[in-house]
Amino acid sequence: MTKVDFYILQDTTLEARFDFACRLAETIYRKGYRLHVHTQDEAMARQFDEHLWKFRDESYVPHAVVGDDVGPVPPVSIGWQAAPEPGVQALLNLHDDIPEWFSRVERVAEIINQHQDVLRTKRACWKTYKDRGYRVEAHKL
Repeated sequence: MTKVDFYILQDTTLEARFDFACRLAETIYRKGYRLHVHTQDEAMARQFDEHLWKFRDESYVPHAVVGDDVGPVPPVSIGWQAAPEPGVQALLNLHDDIPEWFSRVERVAEIINQHQDVLRTKRACWKTYKDRGYRVEAHKL
C-alpha cells in the first residue's frame, strides 16, 4: 500500500516550499527512485523546473517537464496533467488536490507550509488519505 509523508515547514512562502521540494527531489533521485512532481498547472511546473535548475550549484537532478522533447525520459518528471509514465515510484504532490492515480506509486510526499490556503487544502488531503486507510506520517521541520 502507498505510504504518505507530510513534511510540515514553518515558513509561509512558495519559495520555501519549492526549496524543500528541490531538496526532497534530490534525495529521492539519489536513492534511485523515479519521481513525478505533480504541480497545480503548467505555470507552476515551469516555475518548479526553473527552481530545480538553480536551487544549489553543486546539485544536479535530471528532470524534465512532461511533454517537452528531451530525448530519453529522465528519472524526475514534472507535470500537471494526467498520470505520469509507468515506472514512477514516488510522487511529490505540489497540487492542492490528490491526483486520482496516486495509489500507483509506492510513496507520496506532501509539503505543507504555514500559508493559510496550503494549510486548508493539505488538511483535506490528510483527511482523505486517512479515511481511505493509507498510512500517513507527519514530519515537522
